[in-house]
Amino acid sequence: MDWRGFAQQMASMARDLLAEHTLDATLEQITKSAVELVEGCDASGILVLKGNRVSSLAPTEQRVIDSDRLQERLREGPCFEAAQPDNDERVFRIPDLTRPAERWPNYVPRARDLGMGSMMSFLLYTREEELGALDMYSRAPGAFTEDSETAGWLLASHAAVAFSSALNDAQLQEAIATRHMIGEAMGILMGRHHISEEKAFEFLRTQSQRTNTKLREVARRICETGTPER
Repeated sequence: MDWRGFAQQMASMARDLLAEHTLDATLEQITKSAVELVEGCDASGILVLKGNRVSSLAPTEQRVIDSDRLQERLREGPCFEAAQPDNDERVFRIPDLTRPAERWPNYVPRARDLGMGSMMSFLLYTREEELGALDMYSRAPGAFTEDSETAGWLLASHAAVAFSSALNDAQLQEAIATRHMIGEAMGILMGRHHISEEKAFEFLRTQSQRTNTKLREVARRICETGTPER
């Protein structure tokens, strides 16, 4: 392993991640970098858990999505386990999927049928939050070495910081957009019905509760159609 070259590539990746302007672009850069920088990695993706529901983010190949769906259905697998909250283990590795499974006995043979030969999974976390798992796959058994694992862990550490920052930015932008949309909807209601700002907001809130619809969605309908109804 050329660690000097790897360090230079990691520095370049860090700059590229900082330059991305959206969450999706940041995650795509992370999984693309995994394939480019980690020896043996043919495909990569990020698995995020909400309860027991799996989301596949920025997969580089369809089989990454297939593996995530399989783990969701079986409720087992290295990526599924790595993404679990409060998990003490932060790295999971299956060196050879062609061998009898010592762990995840239901997942391993089915993953082999998907064309997986070996895989690694790394928890993406910061001091404040656990974000999911960065997963790396190879078609070949025994493709990942100890150096591969070290490189993957270093990449995952940088990726977690970039993921967290991009996620916070996306949430802030969404909050700003929501506030703007609600203000616009209130203005429409105030002008149309000659009501106060307080009554306009109360109308939005009541409509949201009555229809079990997010306040932003009620505001969006008013902005687009002039009415809160579907």
